[in-house]
Amino acid sequence: MNEALPHASRREFLRRSAALGGGLVLGAWFEGGAAEPQIAKPEAVFSPSAFIRIGSDGSITLISKQPEIGQGIKTSLPMVIAEELDVNWKDVRVIQGDLNPIYGSQAAGGSTSTPTNYVEFHRLGATARAMLVQAAAATWKVPASECATGDSKVRHLPSKRVLRYADLAAKAATLPVPEAKSVVQKDPKEFKLLGTRVGGVDNRDLVRGKPMFGIDVKLPDMLYASYVKCPVFGGKPVSANLDDLKRLPGVVDAFLIEGTDNLNGLMPGVAIVATSTWGAFSARRQLQVKWDEGKGASDDWTRFTDEAKRLAKQAGAQTLRKDGDPEGALARASKTVEAAYTYPFISHASFEPQNCTAWAKADGTLELWAPTQNPGAGQNLVASTFNIPKEKITLHITRSGGGFGRRLSSDFIVEAAAIALRCKAPVKLTWTREDDLQHDHFRAGGFHFLRGGVDAQGKLIAWHNHFITFANRVNRDGKSVLQNGSGGSLSGDEFPGRWVDNCLLEQTAIECMIPMGPWRAPGSNVFAWVFHSFIDELAHAAQRDPVEFRMEILGNKDLMPGTGERGVPYHVGRMKGVLREVAEKSGWGKKKFAKGQGAGVAFHFSHRGYVAQVAEVTVSKSGQLQVDRVVVVADIGAQIVNLSGAENQAQGSVIDGLSTLLYPELDIRGGRVVQSNFDNYPLLRINQTPPKIECHFLKTDFPVTGLGEPAFPPVAPAICNAIFAATGKRVRQLPLLKNDLRWS
Repeated sequence: MNEALPHASRREFLRRSAALGGGLVLGAWFEGGAAEPQIAKPEAVFSPSAFIRIGSDGSITLISKQPEIGQGIKTSLPMVIAEELDVNWKDVRVIQGDLNPIYGSQAAGGSTSTPTNYVEFHRLGATARAMLVQAAAATWKVPASECATGDSKVRHLPSKRVLRYADLAAKAATLPVPEAKSVVQKDPKEFKLLGTRVGGVDNRDLVRGKPMFGIDVKLPDMLYASYVKCPVFGGKPVSANLDDLKRLPGVVDAFLIEGTDNLNGLMPGVAIVATSTWGAFSARRQLQVKWDEGKGASDDWTRFTDEAKRLAKQAGAQTLRKDGDPEGALARASKTVEAAYTYPFISHASFEPQNCTAWAKADGTLELWAPTQNPGAGQNLVASTFNIPKEKITLHITRSGGGFGRRLSSDFIVEAAAIALRCKAPVKLTWTREDDLQHDHFRAGGFHFLRGGVDAQGKLIAWHNHFITFANRVNRDGKSVLQNGSGGSLSGDEFPGRWVDNCLLEQTAIECMIPMGPWRAPGSNVFAWVFHSFIDELAHAAQRDPVEFRMEILGNKDLMPGTGERGVPYHVGRMKGVLREVAEKSGWGKKKFAKGQGAGVAFHFSHRGYVAQVAEVTVSKSGQLQVDRVVVVADIGAQIVNLSGAENQAQGSVIDGLSTLLYPELDIRGGRVVQSNFDNYPLLRINQTPPKIECHFLKTDFPVTGLGEPAFPPVAPAICNAIFAATGKRVRQLPLLKNDLRWS
């Protein structure tokens, strides 16, 4: 049975747990990413807090420290401990931990939760198991080497005696912690739990509608708030009919908040506090505000498009990479291709709107409940904005109804804190859907102007990309500088740049007031579409098979010189492995497609993962698209932690990738987002999902990495390349709805 964390401090939880009976509590200090197990008697709980508790009643409680945003980490990371601990998964309870420095990093973003914790969690579980074995050996007065574990028990092999972990917990708690180097971890061949399909620990509660999300939080005497910001990015309120609002039924207060000039922090606005969410939202409809729109009013997508075309022809762009003689290579190429690719700003559109409950108490402490991906950043932002010591801020991590990078930002947390500090009572701030769409920290739009050339043998010999991106002006060390939006910076190491002998990568930023933030697989989510679509154009011009053409570009080196994403070298052999495997699994080149049907391929290295995909599509003469099949092959290291979770992430990436390809677009006019709700910002419907999504995972001798993002980037280019194979039409503008796919 799995439980949600009650509203109690971790120290109080451990005290209560200890009061239930003697037990073993095992925790870990995280210093610079290293964890060293520590032991404490349950009746003398102290920092570090526990990840593992084995009670004398037979219960085994594991703390999940990472935020759960639907990626399944609340299940998969405890599985790692449980595997090494050799327990029966049915005996395990998983409890969500709150923000605590003892746990180290607690952010859920960048597919980092698994790779940053996997090794240490193995060590933690193995240490606990070793101590239980030692306790049993001491009880029986036998060598520990004669003991074995399994099913939450220790067995003495010669005598066949058995002791439950529950029987050994109290004794194990008195033993010294063995040195990490002396602890023997399992051989992966012995794994019983890892690699199997395990349902999410919250699944039962989710389908029963148990309140566990941030939006579900309820406290005694709680108030409810709405926060209204200027519809123009960066604007601020000058005045409002606050007195009129305060006279409305149920309204407790209405006031202006000055805010800061940080587009990702506390923006200026109008707060309305009432005795119910309905009361706050109803009063909001009668709000009348005079706004100072500021310079953001000049932000407009039409202007951006015109400016990008102008900038693409001008000199002075930032050179990110220049190898060989790109212009000369283009001039002598047997065939050249030029193309411009465009994609818009889009929203995260998580189903649970942003929300946070805050309680500013009389003793100067502040308590927060938030569905956040980055609780530490939220605590830091609140502390710095209001000059509150961090140790006086408690942050409870609730389950999130989707994140996709949006909840790495903490604007909704600092807004709730600002309102609570005035009200001196528990206040839940809830954004409307319109707030969520129009005041997101958006995925940056972009423009790519590309040229490429192939020689007489069909080999890629020239590549030029001028990337027009977007940036905000920020203050850094007392200076005003332009900072590109998240995912809005092109790396000089990005494929296929450094694989081409004659390469020029350039970048120019358009300044804007539009707030930008991480969006699932930042940068990669659009770069893969641009690069692999254009590679396909060049393969077609060279009359080459798209898989063969890509294999040739990758070359024969195992490791590409320089560093890849996050400083990790690009392992060419691993990418060729997934590309080769996806061609085989999909039957690439072996099928005969009728007119209007076709297959496309793409791959990408993203967040330490190597993924290749083949998509098969049917396009009717009237231009209606059906994605018939997607084959995914991923190399994320030596071990799949939870096969059910891995398949869910890969299949979810395909569905999310198709939805993002088809529909999302934000029209920016006069500094405002035109779209407001799902009626004009549609998402994929269930009847539009591919009937076949096949997932294959290669086990390789490399560290285990995450899967929340790597399977997303290849989706769009694989589908668009399949559309070309089916219709002869290239998709160079997103969303796909803006393209005419009709054929005859």
